[in-house]
Amino acid sequence: MFVDHLQLADFRSYSGVDVPLSSGVNTFIGANGQGKTNLVEAVEYLSTLSSHRVASDLPLVRAGAERAIVRARVQAGLDDARQLQLEVEITPGKANRARLNRSPLPRARELLGVLRTVVFSPEDLTLVKGDPSERRRFLDELLVARWPRLAAVRADYDRVLRQRNTLLKSLSGRSRGGAPAADAASTLDVWDSHLAAAGSELLEARLTTLGQLAPHTSKAYADIAPTNNEATAEYKTALDLTAGTSRAQLAEALGAAMRARRSEEIQRWVSLVGPHRDDVSLALGTLPAKGYASHGESWSLALALKLGSFHLLRADGVEPVLVLDDVFAELDLTRRQRLAVGVVDAEQVLVTAAVGADVPELLQGRRFTVAGGQVSADD
Repeated sequence: MFVDHLQLADFRSYSGVDVPLSSGVNTFIGANGQGKTNLVEAVEYLSTLSSHRVASDLPLVRAGAERAIVRARVQAGLDDARQLQLEVEITPGKANRARLNRSPLPRARELLGVLRTVVFSPEDLTLVKGDPSERRRFLDELLVARWPRLAAVRADYDRVLRQRNTLLKSLSGRSRGGAPAADAASTLDVWDSHLAAAGSELLEARLTTLGQLAPHTSKAYADIAPTNNEATAEYKTALDLTAGTSRAQLAEALGAAMRARRSEEIQRWVSLVGPHRDDVSLALGTLPAKGYASHGESWSLALALKLGSFHLLRADGVEPVLVLDDVFAELDLTRRQRLAVGVVDAEQVLVTAAVGADVPELLQGRRFTVAGGQVSADD
């Protein structure tokens, strides 16, 4: 699957732009601040309904405009001429509206799964150096790309978690010695059950996805980085998983852990057990990557995680669009060439770079110049 036409209205710096794209490599060259990343960010938004650059939709709408439109025509494959038109209307403060083939969708998230993307950008260095929340978000975004229905599971889990935390806070002032009254305990039992149900489904998907992602990541790191250190990724949770990892077993383990820490949770007003507290431990050789890996090693490992995601989706039978946003300036010549060899056969690669010479010749493809709010093809 690849995008063959992108149209934006009042998105980021663009009042309006139409960009014809092709399969293979498409490279956007332009000085910093000219809008090249805005183009690939728009493609990402159609795929994930989120941006790798900002947490809210407000910055996505051009200053002075009420809403932004992102529209793309997508071709099913190199050997499949079927086309789909995807559209999202972004209105800060209101629910976004989505269309598929010009037909409105009941909910914007029903667009998830139509177009898959894997995006690598400088911000992804936080996968290695950042907080556990960065690694949890990465893993959750990948499993939603594999199974779009899990977007609803994530939303349910977050909703239940917020409501349970509100209840814990209210109980903290009414309980004695950390033990709530019988009626309050019964209410908490209900929320525990809901959290365990949604959490076990999310946790099962995370464990499955990370187990399948790890070998792809290890190979990608070995292909990119000239080193003998093996890259590994291991899921870290406070739960005892020795009894098994079926969904029912995970739900039971979550429930037991919540019961064991109930008094502490009430005292601290927060849920201390669940997927929202877990982490992914990354290592190079025998040492943890965080705190020990050099900048180059950290960069290569973050890139390997994204390339591993790309290859995992391909193994699922999906051809995602690969986005390399301002990547090559951070890589030495050897890593640039190795990366180019590893991605050149992708059905579509979107590259941004401030300096055209930074992009390996193997990834020349179709080039666009981005300057002054205009996007022009070099051919």
